[in-house]
Amino acid sequence: MLPGRHVTVVALALLAATCVPARAATVQISMENMQISPAEMSAKVGDTVEWTNNDVVVHTATARNGDFDVTLPAKKSASTVLKKAGTVDYYCRYHPNMKASLKVEP
Repeated sequence: MLPGRHVTVVALALLAATCVPARAATVQISMENMQISPAEMSAKVGDTVEWTNNDVVVHTATARNGDFDVTLPAKKSASTVLKKAGTVDYYCRYHPNMKASLKVEP
């Protein structure tokens, strides 16, 4: 191997070692006392949103734009992976006064 190429190969190997892909996060949202908490949350595309229903009735997390529709039985959790950027307003189909907003960043 040529001396100049050796340095290039080593430099590329070091660069590749430092380029670790970002890990997706899990965002926790709870439903309790007929409220969604937090009512406003930020996340990124690829993150997982996990809703936990702490109430004794069934809830949903239903996006107004159709991005997700998650059913949450009483005292259970459910999740979805965020696929696109934008602000998503969502609510519970059974209790429409339960509203929240999720800002999904690229």
